[in-house]
Amino acid sequence: MWKELAPMGRHPESGGYRRYAWTAADGDCRVWFRAQAEARGLVYEVDRNGNQWAWLGDPLGDDAVVTGSHLDSVPDGGAFDGPLGVVSSFAALDELRRRGAEFTRPFAITNFGDEEGARFGLACVGSRLAAGQLTVEKAHQLRDGDGITLPQAMEAAGYDPDAIGPDPERLARIGAFVELHVEQGRSLDLTGDPVGIASAIWPHGRWRFDFRGEANHAGTTRLVDRRDPMLTYAETVLAARREAQLTGALATFGKIAVEPNGVNAIPSLVRGWLDSRAADQETLDAVVTGIERAAREHAERAGIDLDVVRESFTPVVEFQHALRDELGKILTGRGGQDTGRTVPVLGTGAGHDAGILSASVPTAMLFVRNPTGISHSPAEHAAEDDCAAGVIALADVLEGLACS
Repeated sequence: MWKELAPMGRHPESGGYRRYAWTAADGDCRVWFRAQAEARGLVYEVDRNGNQWAWLGDPLGDDAVVTGSHLDSVPDGGAFDGPLGVVSSFAALDELRRRGAEFTRPFAITNFGDEEGARFGLACVGSRLAAGQLTVEKAHQLRDGDGITLPQAMEAAGYDPDAIGPDPERLARIGAFVELHVEQGRSLDLTGDPVGIASAIWPHGRWRFDFRGEANHAGTTRLVDRRDPMLTYAETVLAARREAQLTGALATFGKIAVEPNGVNAIPSLVRGWLDSRAADQETLDAVVTGIERAAREHAERAGIDLDVVRESFTPVVEFQHALRDELGKILTGRGGQDTGRTVPVLGTGAGHDAGILSASVPTAMLFVRNPTGISHSPAEHAAEDDCAAGVIALADVLEGLACS
């Protein structure tokens, strides 16, 4: 499965993946998912928001156990973020069938659409729509860098954009959702554990900073006569680093757009996107407030106009303690005996579909060790033995939750 999926959407120069929502690469991944489902005799369907489902048992049954992740990527992303969870889900089902396990609850594997938000700037679009955390009106307003709207992109890919919206009936039938994911940090590497359990997802969001100055000739305009928004943007980037260090949070300006974007032109507009995350809401509020305050002070001194817009936000997610504890018991007591070793429980600053669904469905996550801690990069990696350990752990969890 891994070898079949690996070439899809891979950029020949960067070696990373460009599997953006509703593009040809995304379509190839969706075809792959359907083929895996049908090869196992699962009932395949696509919900109103374009999320894919592969069912064992009655899709309309109650108290279903669901696992899966996503197949899209960030720009030049790695091979493991998202796909490891989907591949491991199919492999875990194969393992349970090998064991002769009998499912007593409906079971499904899913691929949520547009989790990374690389194309339209909003993460977890598929799960947000299903959970009612993104309105149809706002979804229809989403545009990519070329001005193509989400409805236009969906329609071009063969999906009905007029059908999107909340899916409470479907979510009400899910009794537990477990998402396996490569760890996006080095906590497991430091403890020497191949697999861990998620405790919580930090609150996080994305803010757009629009710095507006005056376009002019780079070769004829005196420095004292310039209203250059790039300088104010640069000061803000440095302020973000300082504020993050002071508060113990994370703050990153990782995307920028410049107008008119000419080498010999002073910009009229510099638009930068801030990604900020923290262990708690108070700290997140403090770091973002500090960054905006610094940006406005620099802008006022330089004669630059500034608008700040919060484009997305996800509050802290505490995974359901009962389900999280159940995963711990299952993994500690494998084979009917206490293994004597606890499974690490760790928080994360990365957002996931499981976090979005947690408001509607009992959710939990498993992490697989990442020896470098690198993610959202072609250098993202997990060893084959650890991936196999993740599959076994997921199979054990699914057997404990869904099988007799």
